[in-house]
Amino acid sequence: MSTQGPATILITGATGNIGKELINLLSAKGISYNAMVRSIERAKELEVLPGITLVQGNFDDEVSLDKALRGIEKAFLLTNSSEHAEEQQLRFVNAAKRAGVKHIVKLSQWAADVSSPVRFLRYHAAVEAAITAAGMTYTFLRPNLFMQGLLGFKEVIRSEHKFFAAAGEARISLIDIRDIAAVAAVALTADGHENKVYDLTGPESLTHQQLATTFSQVLAHPIHFINVPEEDMKNALLGVGFPEWQADGLLEDYAHYRLNEAAAVTDIVQDVTGEKARTFSQFVTDYASLFK
Repeated sequence: MSTQGPATILITGATGNIGKELINLLSAKGISYNAMVRSIERAKELEVLPGITLVQGNFDDEVSLDKALRGIEKAFLLTNSSEHAEEQQLRFVNAAKRAGVKHIVKLSQWAADVSSPVRFLRYHAAVEAAITAAGMTYTFLRPNLFMQGLLGFKEVIRSEHKFFAAAGEARISLIDIRDIAAVAAVALTADGHENKVYDLTGPESLTHQQLATTFSQVLAHPIHFINVPEEDMKNALLGVGFPEWQADGLLEDYAHYRLNEAAAVTDIVQDVTGEKARTFSQFVTDYASLFK
């Protein structure tokens, strides 16, 4: 635990993939922060991190949010992407306004838009609008498809040397979640990121066929990409435990990708962090043990 006095930064989603990367970065920088978790008992292993204080909070419980946000100046907002996400995040924004929070760094999504046919992009845009309307300063992080999303295929890549998606020939500028966390860490701890919208991508725009080629090169054996109809992709997602709402949302995401609406590349990761965004080859190299 830090002895620097009460922390003024609150991290939500601290036990998830991006949240864990973010709290590790903050701890490495010597920053004091609070991490909101549903159960302090279940998150005890995080207490070894320098500077962390665990606070109990639940997105479905307004009173717990009021307590978790007391004394907080900056907050990182991230929830699971479920059918309740919009309502949960709006509840958090209202609690943050009541608590006098000055700045919210929100994990949003590439192409967030209230009139999008993609449900994820609609709810992210609705929450962004609420934060803006609440009068707090903000940084909206809008990353493209996560490279780590391919870890969902690790079993089939390992055993059958292939992976599937309804992606067609779409080019997508995927991003490593470690780079998203790095941008979030800077936005939470440095000036100059107020009222900014950051479209975050990796350094290259790749088709799924090119992803398969990179997998093959790094893992040193052939990995094949199989383009499948939407119905097959949905059945596969339901088969590995995705809720139907989320599976349908992912199909909407992929329809958006097939229109090449996620192909642009930006330099924002490097502009904000001073480090180049990781390539897909670097991602596969770093996670190779999980795919082999």
